[in-house]
Amino acid sequence: MHEPLLLTARWVVGHADGRHCLYPNGEIVVTGDRIIFVGHRYQGVVARRIDYGNALIGPGFVDLDALSDLDTTVLGYDNQPAWKKGRIWPETYMESGPFEMYSEEELAFQKRYAFSRLIRSGITTALPIASLFYRQWGETVAEFTAAAEAARDLGLRVYLGPAYRSGNSFVRRDGTIDYHFDEERGFIGLADAIDFCRRFEGEAGGLIRTMLAPDRIETCTPELLKRSAAAAAELDVPIRLHCCQSRFEYDSVLKLRGMSPAEWLDSLGFLSPRAILPHGTHVSGCNGIDRPGRDLEILRDGGGTIVHCPLVSARHGTALQSFRAYRDMGIRIGLGTDTYPPDMFLNMQVGMMLCRVEEGGTEGCRSEDFYDAATIGGADALGRPDLGRLQAGAAADLIVVDFDDPFMGQTIDPIQTLMLNASAQSVKSVMIGGRFVMEDGVIPGVDDRAYRQRAQMQFEGVIAKYPLRTFGHPPVEEIFSPSYRIVDR
Repeated sequence: MHEPLLLTARWVVGHADGRHCLYPNGEIVVTGDRIIFVGHRYQGVVARRIDYGNALIGPGFVDLDALSDLDTTVLGYDNQPAWKKGRIWPETYMESGPFEMYSEEELAFQKRYAFSRLIRSGITTALPIASLFYRQWGETVAEFTAAAEAARDLGLRVYLGPAYRSGNSFVRRDGTIDYHFDEERGFIGLADAIDFCRRFEGEAGGLIRTMLAPDRIETCTPELLKRSAAAAAELDVPIRLHCCQSRFEYDSVLKLRGMSPAEWLDSLGFLSPRAILPHGTHVSGCNGIDRPGRDLEILRDGGGTIVHCPLVSARHGTALQSFRAYRDMGIRIGLGTDTYPPDMFLNMQVGMMLCRVEEGGTEGCRSEDFYDAATIGGADALGRPDLGRLQAGAAADLIVVDFDDPFMGQTIDPIQTLMLNASAQSVKSVMIGGRFVMEDGVIPGVDDRAYRQRAQMQFEGVIAKYPLRTFGHPPVEEIFSPSYRIVDR
């Protein structure tokens, strides 16, 4: 029998009548893995009380596109164009046979390392994402078995499933981009992913759930997407597909399928409320797509959720046009990090800025709009009314944000202060399923300095191999140009 634990702080973000609400000097009572009370003046007996003082207790964030990789964004940040800098395989690499650039042990460590970063950021539910650029083809069951073990050990709530695909783009010797497909290989990946779902769904007391993850829309054949959607319906699991995320992807799908990405998904019967779709930026009428169409209406009517990843979009010079416009249309929106650092506060802050720039003023969105997307929006995408909100009966997934952080600034409303000043480093403690997975900045069993050093060593190993998978096979120093002249002596 679990004895009640009472938590209190200057601010508590509760949930009532379908919306978040604020309890000044509020209380939360947890028993086992559930919340039994949120409000003021709890009348029951408690075994223990923790007063966090000048802090905010809020629901943990739901990250629908959570980085489970090393920081590969830095490889392409200033090193462009992508096709010349190893972000698309050259024909010569394809002919020699792509290979795994990480060992199984390294892949297992990457998940554990990334999951610990997510916890530090206040992310309590994560749908991992990693790049396939550095893989032989798709992700493996062995890799995700290790990911499940890491999630169980760390206490992170996850939806897992190895990514698979039936093709890839590549650069021919003359510099043109073409497409290679091996559909049977995609079917094998789907079969492995289905088997993984059947084996791991509900493991670790329900902490581990599963999903299907066909990689990118342009790397999938029609039959692979049809079979994937049917399997997701049969298994009753979410299905995530990166789509509408770049001009290259839009043009590729139009060339290969004769339709826009949204139109193609609709024609295949892929769209449904279980569909989770990062990033949704490149649709008819947006980001230079002048082809007429009803892409946004199709995505809305399909019932899926757009995963807005503001930070990575802004780093590549794009944005939703706009968050407010999508929301006002009735499109379901959740948030994802998809890059390093996996800082949900930073993503919400950048998202607000982008929305206000797109809308031409501060009326475009408010702080609570993005806070809702990072909590309720993600939970609803997963069909989980017990996540993303703190109310009686909900899962005890919560975070404590330190308002005595030296950089937090002043407060008239705590959510507005978070949107101005908070960062992942403001998160003090994290509880998932009633278990403290981080207290006072300490994650049990995690040596941050050692993790960081090991991650850097693995990263340098990939850098050394980069010429093999870069067009023309130039030396590393030509692929990754320094910001300034290097002076060795």
